[in-house]
Amino acid sequence: MASMKNLLQKSIRQLTIFAFVVFALSVPSYFLLVDWIWLKELDENNKLIAQRIENEFNEQKISEETLAANIKFWNEIQPVSRIEYATKPLEKDSLYTATRQNIYESKESIERFRGLKTPIKINNHNYVLVVETNVEETEETVGYIAMVTLLFFLILVIGFWVLNRRLSKKLWAPFQDTLSKLKAFNLSSQNKISFLETDTTEFVELNETLDKLLENSIRMYKNQKEFTENASHELQTPLAVLKNKLDILLQSKDLTEKQYHIAEEMNKALIRSSRINKNLLLLSKIENSQFDSSETVDFGHLVLQTMENLEEHFKEKDISLISNIESEVKVKSNSVLTEVLINNLIINAIRHTSYGGAITVELSKSSFSVRNSGIEMLNPDLLFKRFSRMSVDNSGSGLGLSIVKEITKFQNWKVSYSFENNEHIFTIVF
Repeated sequence: MASMKNLLQKSIRQLTIFAFVVFALSVPSYFLLVDWIWLKELDENNKLIAQRIENEFNEQKISEETLAANIKFWNEIQPVSRIEYATKPLEKDSLYTATRQNIYESKESIERFRGLKTPIKINNHNYVLVVETNVEETEETVGYIAMVTLLFFLILVIGFWVLNRRLSKKLWAPFQDTLSKLKAFNLSSQNKISFLETDTTEFVELNETLDKLLENSIRMYKNQKEFTENASHELQTPLAVLKNKLDILLQSKDLTEKQYHIAEEMNKALIRSSRINKNLLLLSKIENSQFDSSETVDFGHLVLQTMENLEEHFKEKDISLISNIESEVKVKSNSVLTEVLINNLIINAIRHTSYGGAITVELSKSSFSVRNSGIEMLNPDLLFKRFSRMSVDNSGSGLGLSIVKEITKFQNWKVSYSFENNEHIFTIVF
């Protein structure tokens, strides 16, 4: 199962990822923007340089021979700029970017240069002036901007996390209060929950909805509980009357053999119906948490007592009983429910063990297990379901293992089933 994260962590994590993506995209955007601005400024600067050079040469008013010598000298001392004679003027300025070795660097250094090729007039003669300016400062500028942006990005993200942790405790306090009260809520207590007052609209709506839901649940719980108890109690009386009448009828000497067998079958069905009714009532009480589980029960004593009470059943099927019971095994539970659990597990083992089989009962400080001989594994999915049949034996109510399951759930124990070495094994872990 994946590790769990709370809602706030998920939201801030997504915001952090989004901010990082935006930052990553901003770096090339900064480079393109700064480079475009830098080249534009260099183009304007080169144009001004060209105008200044043209003006300076014209202001000297020198002869053609001197002009030629000055232009030659200019070209020698300005290796990245040059003035060339043109028979006809250029139609328009030409802008370009060149990459080459910087002649002012002694070591290998490939750099970019922004160039302007423009027509000028000196002494009314047409010339072409080429001016180039180093543009390597663009990368440095972008680098500095990226570092500053990264610094503010980290400050922003760290600030988000810190503020989120501080604000979330206050903003989500009503929600945490509601959650803790819902976890502690017990339907059997039938007490309404008083939620913390809040001015947050979403939490107010949540609490109002929960109030209505809990009110309906409590009302339905009361109705179901009353119906179950009334139905079970009301059924007990007619079942007891029918049982009494059948007992009288079975003692009558006027019955034929056929009538006696019919009455006997009716009596068995009635006994089973009465047992089912009592078990359903017990299940209802367990599910409604109507038992006190704060007693300290001597588990070993109850196991020995149950095996003693069922001794005739072992003898009837010639079952070998092996027991390994630790003394002084005390558990915090309900004595009535614990006795029912032990009785149901052992009765189930007896009922589903063939004649001459074996049953092993073991008790330790941490677990209780009942083993009985068998042929094949039972279906674990149906094992603890109500009225599910694992064999052709119909003498039981079909609720024994369901009651065991509910008792372990009520006591916060764990019940498990396994089949090993031709043995069915039911284990209760305290």
